[in-house]
Amino acid sequence: MANRDDEPRSGLADAAGRAALFPARAAARAWRGPLEQAVDEVLSAPEIARVLDRALAGSLPEEIARSLVRHRVLERIAAELATSGELERLVTAALATPKTLELTDRVLASDETQSVLRHVASSPELRDAIARQTTGLAEEVVGGVRASAVRLDDRAEHVVRRPPRTVRPVYGGIATRAIALATDAALTIVLFMSIVGVASLIGSLVGGLRPAWLVGALLASGWLLVVGTYFVLFWSSAGQTPGMRLLCVRVFGPEGQPPSVGRSLVRLVGLLLSIVPLFAGFIPVLFTEQRRGLADFLAGTVVLYEDARP
Repeated sequence: MANRDDEPRSGLADAAGRAALFPARAAARAWRGPLEQAVDEVLSAPEIARVLDRALAGSLPEEIARSLVRHRVLERIAAELATSGELERLVTAALATPKTLELTDRVLASDETQSVLRHVASSPELRDAIARQTTGLAEEVVGGVRASAVRLDDRAEHVVRRPPRTVRPVYGGIATRAIALATDAALTIVLFMSIVGVASLIGSLVGGLRPAWLVGALLASGWLLVVGTYFVLFWSSAGQTPGMRLLCVRVFGPEGQPPSVGRSLVRLVGLLLSIVPLFAGFIPVLFTEQRRGLADFLAGTVVLYEDARP
C-alpha cells in the first residue's frame, strides 16, 4: 500500500519540477539567438584576435604540444581511428581523389624526381648490390651442379664396383668429366661459329670461295684447329679448361704439374679416340682406382678435384 501511495507523489513532484523549470527554458529559447550573436561579436573582436596572437606567440603552443605528448592524445586518436576503420577509409578516400593522382603524377614527372632516379640507378651501391645478388645466385647454381656431379660420379661407379668407397675420392669421376666436356664443346662451337661468321663476311666481300670442297676442307681444318688450340692451350697453361674450372677439376701430369704442350697434344689425340667409338674410351674411368680414361693412359695424366692434390 505504501508503494501505491508513493507513485502519485513522485508524479506530482516531477510535474511540479517541470513547471518550475518552464520559465527558464522559455527564456533560454527566447534569448538563444541574441546570445549566439553576442558570442560571435565577442570572438570576432580585434581585442580577442590580439589576445590569441600574443598567446600563440608565447609558450602556449609548446605547452599544448607537450601536454598532447604526455597524455598520448595523438596515439589514442590514431588507435581509435584504426580500430573503427575510419583511418583506412580516410586514407583510401584521400588516395582516390583526382587531386592526389594529379599531385603524384606531377611529383613523378618533376625534374627533381627524375634526377634522384638517375642518381640511384647510376650509383655504385646499386651496381654492387646487383652484382652481389647475381654472383651469389650464380655461385649457388654452379655449386649445386658441382655437388650433383660428384654424387653422380660415386653412384655411377657403385653400379659397376662393389663395395662402395668409404672415403671421398680425390679423382674426378665420369659425370664430372662429362659435364665439363659438354661445357667445353659448347664453348668451342660458339668460338668456331664466331670465326666462321667473320670469315663468311670477308668471303662475301671478295665474291665467295670456290669450289665447294675447298670450303668443306677449310671448315674441317678450322674446326680441328680451334678445338686443338682450345684444349692444348688451357691444359698446358692452367691445367684446366673453362668447363673443368666450372666443375672444379684439374688435370695433372706425372710431376704433379699441368701437362706440357706435347703431353697435352697426346691427351687431345686420346680424347678424340675416346669419343669416336661412342665414348667408349671413358669406360675405364668406372673401373680404375685413379679414374683414368684412354686419354689419361696415353698422356700419363690424372684428373683430380680441385681441393685435392696429386
